Amino acid sequence: QLYREARECLTLLSQRLGSQKFFFGDSPASLDALVFSRLAPLLKAKLPNGKLQQHLKSLQNLCNYCTSILSLYFPWDGGESRPPPHPAGLGEGEEDPHKRRKQLLSVLVGLAAMLGYAFLSGIVSIQRGSVGPAGRQPVTLEEDEEEE
Repeated sequence: QLYREARECLTLLSQRLGSQKFFFGDSPASLDALVFSRLAPLLKAKLPNGKLQQHLKSLQNLCNYCTSILSLYFPWDGGESRPPPHPAGLGEGEEDPHKRRKQLLSVLVGLAAMLGYAFLSGIVSIQRGSVGPAGRQPVTLEEDEEEE
């Protein structure tokens, strides 16, 4: 049943794309990124059961869609394993002078986002004072051992 639904989904995507370059006309949208992220691995990967892959390969417009996006946005992936060339102005041995700062900033932003989520969702909470929930004193390790 799952295979049948996936096959139907691919067929519907093919019908929706039609002969357009992208799903909403001549320029890509976030839907194109999402669809490509699912179709490209299915099209390119070696799978133990290739039934769904064969169905995708039979939908020529979806194959052309993936090939077009690969050549447009990943030109070095045409059989070569070479990364894209360095940006203009940077030599082989030179690095972005602000690379470390950007890395540190991205780590700090990620950490702040995770901590904010933990506090807002209630995973982590800060209790002030020594009174526990419902006005009871928190149990300490010593009290725990005495109760046993």
